[in-house]
Amino acid sequence: MENFAIQLFEQTQVRVVWNEEEEKYYFSVVDVISVLTESVDYQAARKYWKVLKGRLKKEGNETVTNCYQLKLPAADGKNRLTDMADLEQIFRLIQSVPSKKAEPVKQWLANIGAQRIDQMIDPEFTFQMAVEDYRRQGYSDKWINQRMRSIEMRKELTDEWQRAGIHEQKDFAILT
Repeated sequence: MENFAIQLFEQTQVRVVWNEEEEKYYFSVVDVISVLTESVDYQAARKYWKVLKGRLKKEGNETVTNCYQLKLPAADGKNRLTDMADLEQIFRLIQSVPSKKAEPVKQWLANIGAQRIDQMIDPEFTFQMAVEDYRRQGYSDKWINQRMRSIEMRKELTDEWQRAGIHEQKDFAILT
């Protein structure tokens, strides 16, 4: 899974993946639907998406066709296939869901894009955002510092493995 993260829209978690190769964000469609419909029940959001998906297919809307699935952590902790959509597809879905949250969600998505540009310009910003995200999730400063050190140490270790000729993902998994 490439750069999986949980972004918060107000108090609702939205699963997001940054695809390095395509340089695109992909968002969990059900999570975005949950925000738009203000549904606290995940199953209700899944049902809404299922009905909407059928309607969009009948209309010939290609947003549904262009969605792809990734295994992401679900509420029960297990990895489950999740419909994912890029920003363009998400904006098209927003147009299909009558919601007073549409404009705030559009602004939130634009902000995420702006943050990514800031991270590309100044990589240190990524670390600052991670610390803020951990704090928002209620982690202590001590835990955050340990987490950041372990990330740094893991990066140094994998860099050393690469210098030693390890390049296959499965080899990194075995060594880890």
